[in-house]
Amino acid sequence: MKYRIVADSGCDINQASGEKLDVTIVPLKIYIGDKEFIDDQSLNIQDMLRMMNKSQTAPKTSCPSPGDFLEAYEGEEESLFVVTISSGVSGTYSSASMARDMFLEKKKKFIHVFDTLSASAGQTLVSLKIHKLISEGLGELEVVKAVNKYIKEMKTLFLIDSLDNLIKAGRINKFVGKMASALNVKPIMGGQDGIIKMFEKNRGYKRAFTRLVEIIGEIGENLEEKTLGIAHCNCLKRAEEFRNEVLKKYNFKNIIIVSMNGISSVYANEGGLVIAF
Repeated sequence: MKYRIVADSGCDINQASGEKLDVTIVPLKIYIGDKEFIDDQSLNIQDMLRMMNKSQTAPKTSCPSPGDFLEAYEGEEESLFVVTISSGVSGTYSSASMARDMFLEKKKKFIHVFDTLSASAGQTLVSLKIHKLISEGLGELEVVKAVNKYIKEMKTLFLIDSLDNLIKAGRINKFVGKMASALNVKPIMGGQDGIIKMFEKNRGYKRAFTRLVEIIGEIGENLEEKTLGIAHCNCLKRAEEFRNEVLKKYNFKNIIIVSMNGISSVYANEGGLVIAF
């Protein structure tokens, strides 16, 4: 099958595999004050994080337009598999779907858009799953069925080190947020039906870090058959420490570590981890 994967920039696919996957990334945009950042390979994540943490206002993001996806759909491949961030947190899935319908009015091509109900490491795992299934010889509809099942069963968790962006954005009451910061509360967020919700609160990063490792065993099943994806925001050593702690307790088939792109970094903030399995 001659195919290509198209994904928005929430997909932290960098360094995810020894194989070079043919993934076309369609970038989101990030706004900090009056500064616009394009979430592509030219983005300096550390510069963006510095500006974001100095800003008094919350960063804003915008999803790609249908036109951006239309451009990405061009090419000689007969089959396109599109991997988007959860429709519960972004309009990217809607844009990708509109572009598919517009494209198919003029040209014939197999295009399927996956709402991953996840982000970051979750999108990376979905992309890798598509590649694996196709390499095993599955047809287009078989891939769609298997990947939809994979998405339904996948777990996504976020460990946030800083509450600053959530406070600035008004997602946490300012007074409550400042009190939580003063008490060193570190939230573990979880994806539920594609919406990011509070999973658990812990006092201190070390306790939250330990609980994230424990939670894998509490909610995970058949881990020996699964890949664990770990995405980090400018904290590779922390991600490696997390992998090492996981290896002491669980027998995952594979573990990958990737650095976050811009959009994932905005959600997780510096020091944040996103895991999916």
